[in-house]
Amino acid sequence: MRVHGIAVAAVLAMAFTTPAQDWPQWRGPARDGAVATTAIPKAWPAKLETAWRVELGEGYSSPVVSGNRVFVHSRRDPEELVSAVDLATGKILWQQRYTAQFAKNQYASKMAKGPNSTPLAIGNRLFTMGVTGVVSAWNPADGALLWRKDYSASVDTSKLFCGTAMSPMMEGGAIIVQVGSDIHGGRILALDPATGAERWTWRGLGPGYASPLAINAGNTRLIVAMTEGSIEGLDAKTGASLWSVPFPDEWHENISTPVWNGSHLFISGPRQGTHAYSIVQAAGKWQVTEVWKNPDVTMYMSTPVLADGLLYAHSVKKKGQFVALDAATGAVRWATEGRGGEHASILLTPANILYLTNGADLILARRATDKFTEERRYDDIANSETYALPVIVPGALLVRDSTGLARLKLGS
Repeated sequence: MRVHGIAVAAVLAMAFTTPAQDWPQWRGPARDGAVATTAIPKAWPAKLETAWRVELGEGYSSPVVSGNRVFVHSRRDPEELVSAVDLATGKILWQQRYTAQFAKNQYASKMAKGPNSTPLAIGNRLFTMGVTGVVSAWNPADGALLWRKDYSASVDTSKLFCGTAMSPMMEGGAIIVQVGSDIHGGRILALDPATGAERWTWRGLGPGYASPLAINAGNTRLIVAMTEGSIEGLDAKTGASLWSVPFPDEWHENISTPVWNGSHLFISGPRQGTHAYSIVQAAGKWQVTEVWKNPDVTMYMSTPVLADGLLYAHSVKKKGQFVALDAATGAVRWATEGRGGEHASILLTPANILYLTNGADLILARRATDKFTEERRYDDIANSETYALPVIVPGALLVRDSTGLARLKLGS
């Protein structure tokens, strides 16, 4: 059994190297929102036509792509569903479901019941994490359940209004998940991908909603994670706490995924503004220092992308602004007037920044400019609100709305 587990882990560890057109996890292959050059059409079409659309249930989990299949995690209350959809035709190839009772906090009444976490498709495994902290491993070929870990007893929604939202990631041959709540405290776990056994556990404050990130700081591999009130740096091999920085939010809404450029860590919150921290190790001690802060740019659920020395972001100020921040200083390079929507998912292409608003408008803006320059706009590309991150693979734009998934034609 141990030999089998090692073999599976080795296969999983190599899986992110092939194939290049896949979109296997939250924010793509490198977890940075960057779309491969090979997936971008030579010319964007005048109109986005729908190739197919399929109803799959509610949720904010983004689709992932592996080979010729799209995987989606959704809900038809009181069950959570995991679906495999043929990328070419939209045919549902298999669908699994399990009961996941979830009572939302009354203040989150406008939001769906999740799931919020994007699956991880790697090697011969598909990993999902439900809104109540149920972690499952599936066979992507036929949907067979391989193992399950239920952490729902530690998820309390009295203040963690929307339940579990972090998206699992692969690091060091282990699956990293974050579970818990403000009432029960939080855990960051490294799970064996073959069995679900816990390899190490970090314990501390309850989670925020942000997904973790693995970075190289000096000669050390770190996992950076957000809790309800802090930024945590863990040794990726052991889970040992290396440093912690306070980052409180009165509603425990640390949602935006951290961004790293090799020297600076960028963090934003709806009431904290946007910050940059340097992370260095000197004389055996870690030093995490705030380099700049811009209190006027406040990201809520949206995670920025980094390119051209700029953070391209969506701020909730003025009912939704598209903003470009100088990554070195935090100064605003440009900002739109506002009313751009209460949320936008952001992708990076070689020539453009793509914003998909919750109102289902797709906006292509030019990169590396001194002002916001809109090159193309597609209005109302979905049947309903679009909070999930879209996915671009060769010839296709995948858009998830409130209840379904659609493939839009991009051409070659």
